[in-house]
Amino acid sequence: MVRLGLGCIWLLHFLPLALLSRLGTVLGTLLYFAAAARRRVVLLNLQFCFPALGDGERRALAQRHFRAFARSICEHGILWWGSKGRVQALVKIEGLENWRSLDGRPVILLAPHFVGLDMGGIRLAADYRLNSVYSRTKDPVFDDILIHGRTRFGQTTLYARQDGIRPMVKSLKNGEPYYYLPDMDLGIRDSVFAPFFGKPAATITGLSRIAQLAGAVIVPCVTRQLPGSAGYVVTLYPAWTDFPGGDAAADATRMNAFIEARVREMPEQYYWLHKRFKTRPEGEANPYEP
Repeated sequence: MVRLGLGCIWLLHFLPLALLSRLGTVLGTLLYFAAAARRRVVLLNLQFCFPALGDGERRALAQRHFRAFARSICEHGILWWGSKGRVQALVKIEGLENWRSLDGRPVILLAPHFVGLDMGGIRLAADYRLNSVYSRTKDPVFDDILIHGRTRFGQTTLYARQDGIRPMVKSLKNGEPYYYLPDMDLGIRDSVFAPFFGKPAATITGLSRIAQLAGAVIVPCVTRQLPGSAGYVVTLYPAWTDFPGGDAAADATRMNAFIEARVREMPEQYYWLHKRFKTRPEGEANPYEP
């Protein structure tokens, strides 16, 4: 099944962007109705984060999320197999000076899980040295394609999250920037509970730990999916000052607050399919369990 899906994505990369956008909209609508388990996860997340919305509004937002997600999947064929020029045309870059002005200092690009996450990372890696991290899956075929896609321009090394932070710290100290994705619930280990939309969320402390060990500067990096066939834009924000601040919980709270602000700007594009609140403080049940 994985091979069939990857084969379909490969075929799609021959199509024009305008058609891929329309296909993504259709596929996302179908997935919303067909993927009941994931639809429930998305709706629960939206209920936790946007309690003021009515049920109908949350369902409409969930449908927009499925469409944005499906469109990004359809367009991954361009990322993984399209020409370098086509990738560069697909994703625009804004705020590059916020990163390049820090030349000579170790830099971590804080990249939250929006649907355009890979678009921004691979686009930047087309022009610049940029290492990153991935989580090994149970399917080696998918892992191979993911690694190929993210390293295909020859300027990226991918480190497995399961190998810990030591390789990341070493690469940063060697002057190699890092595209880091720290906003998923990975369990209680190396995490603190920090507010996300007012709800305690298990948040890994890797960003502040790696920054401290490597003496790195944090430059937030968010990729937005643009309407229709306009592609994507990856925005690099001004570097954070006074980070890390010496308190892991405060650092995690600061990170979550930044991500929350970006989510409110484009709520349909955050990765709501992930069970962001599955790890709970002692005494609280996992809300995703039936």
